[in-house]
Amino acid sequence: MPDTFAITIIFIIAVTFLGAFIKGRTKDRCLRHFSGYPVTLENKDSKKIWGKLRVENSCLEFVYAEPYLDEKDKHFETSCVVYKNEFGQIFVLLRYVDDLSGKELARRHKILKKSHHPGRLPVLGRKVRNIFGTVKDSIMEIVNMFVGKMKTATPMGKILKGQDKYVSQIQSRIITGTGMSYEPILERYIGKKVVLGLIKDGQKYELSGVLRDYTAEFIEIMDVDYSPGEDQIQRKADIVIPRSSGVVRHLGEA
Repeated sequence: MPDTFAITIIFIIAVTFLGAFIKGRTKDRCLRHFSGYPVTLENKDSKKIWGKLRVENSCLEFVYAEPYLDEKDKHFETSCVVYKNEFGQIFVLLRYVDDLSGKELARRHKILKKSHHPGRLPVLGRKVRNIFGTVKDSIMEIVNMFVGKMKTATPMGKILKGQDKYVSQIQSRIITGTGMSYEPILERYIGKKVVLGLIKDGQKYELSGVLRDYTAEFIEIMDVDYSPGEDQIQRKADIVIPRSSGVVRHLGEA
C-alpha cells in the first residue's frame, strides 16, 4: 500500500521548488524595461504614485526621491509598494522624458533608436526567442495535461485525488508562470509606429508611439505625447499599459 503521507510530502516539496523556480524567472518583460527609471503610475481612479521603479515578481516598488510626510497620520514614507493583486487597478505606467537624468536620457535615446525599425539581428534574435517560448509553452501544457491525466487514468489516481490541493497548486503555477503571449499581428508591428486605443472613465481616445514590446499582461509603447487630462499640457513619455486598459488598434506607418 503506498505511503500517502510520503507522497504528500513529495508533492509539497515539488510545489515549493517548482513555484520558486517559476517565480524567480517570471518578472514581466515590459515592466523590467522600466526598472531603475523614475516612473509615474496612474491608476484607473486617477490616483498617482511616482518614484524610481523596482520590479519584483510579486510587486512594484516606487522609491521616492526624498521622504514624504503623511500629514494626516504623522509619519514619513520613503517608498510605495503596489502588489500583484492590485495590478488590475493600473491604468498606465509613464516614464516621462523630462524626468530623466542625463545618463538615463542617453540610455533611453539608444533604446528608442534600436527599437524603431530594428535591424536584421535584433529581429532574428526575437524570432529565436519566440520559437523557444512557444516550445516552452507547449512543454508546460503537456506537463499540465499529464498531471491531470494521472489523476484519472493511472493507479496513482486515487492517491493524487487525495492531494488535490497540491496538484492544483502545481497546475496553476505552471499556467500563471508560463502563459503564452506570442501574437503574429503584434510581432509584425514591433519597432513601428502604432496607434493605441484606450478607454478611461467610459471615454475612448488614442495614443501614437513606437511599439517596443508586449507580454501576456502589458504593452510597451515609446515616444508618446501623453496628457493626463484634457486641460493639461502634453509631455513626451514612454508608457507601459495593461492589456485590459488598451489595445494596439492601428498601424501608424507603412
